[in-house]
Amino acid sequence: MKTYEGKRTIDGLVVTVDGRKLSEHYEVKRFTKFGFEWTYEGESPQQLALAILMDYLGDSGKAIELSKPFMTKVVANFDNDWRLNGAEVEAAVRSLEAR
Repeated sequence: MKTYEGKRTIDGLVVTVDGRKLSEHYEVKRFTKFGFEWTYEGESPQQLALAILMDYLGDSGKAIELSKPFMTKVVANFDNDWRLNGAEVEAAVRSLEAR
């Protein structure tokens, strides 16, 4: 099961999946040129939402479609340092698709 983690460090933000750097997936859609962010709603948090969804789902259309609601429901509510596992991503996706 995949594990996503984000940390604020002295050198900036670090986001990983299973210990490896998570791609921004700008090739899928670019919401921002400033990279990832979290704890609020906006373009950089939506980029993180897209990246997590793209990595987890492997479906660019679905990742784009769900990026804003996933950002609002999940990413905007992260603490400064956070961890999210695949089951939590799956549960959020199912909840959003049920709407």
